[in-house]
This record gives sequence, structure tokens and C-alpha cells, in this order.
Amino acid sequence: MDAVPRNGDPVPVFFLSDSTGISAETMGNALLIQFPGVRFERTLIPFIQTVEDARRVVRQLDEVMDGPVTPLVFCTAADDDVRAELRRSRAPFVDFFDMHMESVERILGRRGERAAARLHGVGDIVRYNRRMAAVEFTIEHDDGQSIRALDKADVILLAPSRCGKTPTSMYLALQHGLFVANYPLVDEDLESEDLPRTVRPHLSRCFGLTTTVERLSRVRHERRPGSRYASAEQCRWELRRAADLFGARRIPVIDSSARSVEEISTLILQTLKADTRPRGHRTEGSPS
Repeated sequence: MDAVPRNGDPVPVFFLSDSTGISAETMGNALLIQFPGVRFERTLIPFIQTVEDARRVVRQLDEVMDGPVTPLVFCTAADDDVRAELRRSRAPFVDFFDMHMESVERILGRRGERAAARLHGVGDIVRYNRRMAAVEFTIEHDDGQSIRALDKADVILLAPSRCGKTPTSMYLALQHGLFVANYPLVDEDLESEDLPRTVRPHLSRCFGLTTTVERLSRVRHERRPGSRYASAEQCRWELRRAADLFGARRIPVIDSSARSVEEISTLILQTLKADTRPRGHRTEGSPS
């Protein structure tokens, strides 16, 4: 059975963990972004804390194994019994914990406790709370819904509608703990000679997103078929005017048409690390 069939069906990907699953997702996605031509359908299954939990997951994985596309499984479960039960699945398995734990044990000359509880220490709780605060901020500031406390934002994404602002914002918040606001550039903004007044004081935190006319028109047609909003002429005008505004203010611009959310986020993080100017609300994911 081929992992990627010729009909282009997405590859099912499962991230398994007896904790939050953040590590499984982070390490798994670091590998998946190396395959830009492959579509993935991702599923997170966290808090698999008993053998019975693991058996239910195995049944789910084996059902997918009987489907048209072979799934891919990434696992960071620490408990030996849970992990052993999960390994009974017929699905291909990438066990991050086992492969790395054995190396660390060999180097240290002692066996680790391999207890899921070790993943829930004070540091993990603090990190989790910070990420949840980042997610709450990002949801509040999605699509220009709020301009409150923009000075706390680590990143402000600017773009015409449907250029990928929301998924990029949520990924940066959840995976990297960044406070992200995104602001849609509407006709009124694009007809102006400058950026919206609300974001001008925060230019050092701004990033522009763009895409191709064809892709933007296609995405918009799915939402409002046959509308002026989705027409190629309107999309071309919006993208051109946005590019003019970004260029006038020297705002970094990323083309989202050929990049995944993970790749866009990586480019933003690299730019932040190279920029030493003061920024907004720093978290454990913010560059120092």
C-alpha cells in the first residue's frame, strides 16, 4: 500500500502522547515540512494515560490502516506500558521517546524513570499557561476584531482577506507562545497612502502576507462564488496595493501561496531573532 496514492488523497498523520502532545506535534511537523508536495491530515490524540486508552487508539489507527492511505504515527508517550500497547498497532510508528531515551540512558549510564508525570512539572505548567494566554490574545485579535493592547503583540500580520493570516497566527501562538494580532487590509485601507492608523505605532512587529492572484481568487470563490470580492481583478488590485503599502513602510513580506503555515512561521521567527529592536509581550517562545 502506497503512503501517497496517485489520486492525491492526504496522508493521515497521528500525534500520540500521554501528555499535551506539544512535543509530538513539534517534532513530527519538523519532519513533515520537508515534504512540501505532500498533503497531510493531522490528528492530535493527547493524554493517553492508561493501557485501555492505548487500546482504543490502536483500534482507531488500525481502522485507518484498512483505508486507502497508510497513516503515519508520531509518538512521545513516556509510560512503557502505554507505549508498548500503542506499538501493537499495524500503523507505521515513529517513537520519539524510545529512540531518544535509550541514547540519553546510555550516555548517563542510568535508566530514566519513564513516567508520564515527569512531563507535568512546574516548568511545563508555566509553559502551558503562557501558551494558553498567547492563544487567548490571538483569538481576541483575530481578523482585526480588537485593537486593545496591541502593544503586547509580538507579531502583527497584515494582508488582504484570505491570505493565510488566521492559521499562521494560531500556529505561532500555540506552538511558540507568541502573542499575535492579525489585521485585514480592506478597500478603505488599501485606498489610503499609508497603513491603518492603529498599526502604525507598531511597525517593528508587522509582517505582510501575500499570495498569487489565482490562488486568492480561487479561495475567495469557495467562500463567495461569483462575487466581485472573488474576482481576479479585485484580487489583483488588493495584492498590488498591499505590496505598495508594505514597500513604503519596509515591512517584511512572505508569500503564503507556496509555503505551509510551519514554513511561514519559521521565516517570521528567523526575522524576529535577527531584529534586536524591542517588541511586545515576550514569552518563552519569543526571541531574546
